[in-house]
Amino acid sequence: MSILSGVSEFFGLDIGTTAIRLVQLKGNGPVKHLAKYGYIPLDSRLAMSDSKPDQLKVIQAVHELLGQARITTKNAVVGIPSQRVFTTVVDVDRLSPKELAKSIKYQADSLIPTPLAQSKLDWALLGDSPKDKAKVEILLSSVPNDFIEQRLDLLEASGLNVIAFEPDNLALARALIPAGATGPQMVIDIGNKTTDIVISVQGGPRLTRSIPTGAEAMVRTAAQTLNIDDKQAQQFVFKFGLNKDKLEGQVYNAVIGTIDILVTEIEKSIKFFVTRYGESAKIERIIVTGAASVLPEFPLFIANKFGISAEIGNSWRNVAFPADRQNELLAVSNHFGVAAGLAERIE
Repeated sequence: MSILSGVSEFFGLDIGTTAIRLVQLKGNGPVKHLAKYGYIPLDSRLAMSDSKPDQLKVIQAVHELLGQARITTKNAVVGIPSQRVFTTVVDVDRLSPKELAKSIKYQADSLIPTPLAQSKLDWALLGDSPKDKAKVEILLSSVPNDFIEQRLDLLEASGLNVIAFEPDNLALARALIPAGATGPQMVIDIGNKTTDIVISVQGGPRLTRSIPTGAEAMVRTAAQTLNIDDKQAQQFVFKFGLNKDKLEGQVYNAVIGTIDILVTEIEKSIKFFVTRYGESAKIERIIVTGAASVLPEFPLFIANKFGISAEIGNSWRNVAFPADRQNELLAVSNHFGVAAGLAERIE
């Protein structure tokens, strides 16, 4: 869903589980300049709630953030939480653009989990199918109407003009993957409640998954296993992570079960990708962000597990900013991938 063409000024808005974040860029070249960014914490109960009073509190938080960041434009590109979006890559007959649009609408009912009449549907042509030369592959996304309408009402009540919605994981891949990368790149984002996995080739996502396991599950398991409160468990998890030498490996032993669940899902994703695109389609790089980038030893653990180079994502990788702001921006980088990716979107 997008009406971006002709809009000269907008910002990316990420309404996350624990915070609301925004990024505004300026300039028209391949590398845009950072204009403004900001965030405001959010109670996770508000972010997940559908009740009117809670939604009003979210509106107030958005207003407050716009004021703090001194945003003057009303135009926003808004992220959709990955767990609310169904995304798949499918092969369809090679047709003219007009016929293709008709064909996709006709086939979508059997491809998406919610009835077509109750869904917003979007698709993008990726290129030739790797399986059948007579077909092309498309990226198909659907979101329940009621969620989009509720979010639209919420944001329009804040005085904003929503010019596009985009799944969080697609925005994240745009921000974190190097602009000139040609080989397959994998992004792993451990959020509070979910973990997003994206595999992208030449800027086009070929696989996206949202797994209902995140940092919260690690902290909860650590609290139960070590018999400590959640606050202390959180400190331990993010101080010692997967370091077996600290606290006699107690924290490692407490979180490794949750990490193994994620590793299994990453493994499944890689196998699925290789099955579709062939052995030559080897993942070049794994980029970790969110809790994955600040959990001690996690990037190294993943690199060793899969024999693939792993690095910590930089949300500002494709954004220009003054050198004297580098430390300030890199310190918050793992929180701004979605907002930066939304702000980088072009038609």
